[in-house]
Amino acid sequence: MRVVWQLVAVAAVALIGGQGVAAAHGSNPWLTLVIGLVTAVLALLAYGWVVRRTERRTVTELAREGAAAGLGVGTLIGIAVFGLVVLQLATNGWYEIDGRGSATGAIGIVGYMAAAAVTEELLFRGVLFRVIEERTGTWLAMASTGLLFGAYHLANPDATLWGAFAIAIEAGGMLTAAYIATRNLWVPIGVHFGWNFAAAGIFSSVVSGNGDTQGLLETTATGPTLVTGGDFGPEGSVFSVLFCVLATLVFLWVARRRGNLKPRRQRTERIAATATLPR
Repeated sequence: MRVVWQLVAVAAVALIGGQGVAAAHGSNPWLTLVIGLVTAVLALLAYGWVVRRTERRTVTELAREGAAAGLGVGTLIGIAVFGLVVLQLATNGWYEIDGRGSATGAIGIVGYMAAAAVTEELLFRGVLFRVIEERTGTWLAMASTGLLFGAYHLANPDATLWGAFAIAIEAGGMLTAAYIATRNLWVPIGVHFGWNFAAAGIFSSVVSGNGDTQGLLETTATGPTLVTGGDFGPEGSVFSVLFCVLATLVFLWVARRRGNLKPRRQRTERIAATATLPR
């Protein structure tokens, strides 16, 4: 039941806040920024509260110490990885920068992406991955939650099976590996936000099928769908898969060095752990 309560608490904030962000997005960037940031903060508070109530422990994955650094480093990593994708596309003539875009549009995207990054990381890494890993170990939990994350994006506009599969590998791998390497949620939240903001807020790209974004630059992508991502956006590009896999391997290397990879628990260990949880 702890999983249910944790999912419900975060999802309720995500649903209500997401509706507010969607209503303001595109018409009032400053209101979008405020609603998005408030949604992110409320989701963090809801997660901390429900985990403390259901697991009776300190929520170490959201420790205040190192939060700013984790968010900052994660954001830079996300921007850098997406920047490599754009660089590869541009080098091959599939991506062009046409001029300046909209600074106010980028401001609204900050709020939009902050809400999405925080709520999705809390749900998929904070709740689902963390709890599944307790029973199955790191590898099965990473694979299963990655597939769930990809399937979750099938509901997006212009979604395809390939796009969902690419998301499962890219985000399901890179973001989960970021959590495993650090054992906190700040870095994966930062990576998630940085990637999305670079895509929409800087390069005005479609993000997981969600178009109508106006970032800092006016850009045009042309070429084969397999390399540009087509209507789904650059996340459907083979270059995104490639660079995210490389980032995943780096995070997993760090996780292994730190001893953060967990084996599958034996049945007796799972029973003992379950017995310590509140009923």
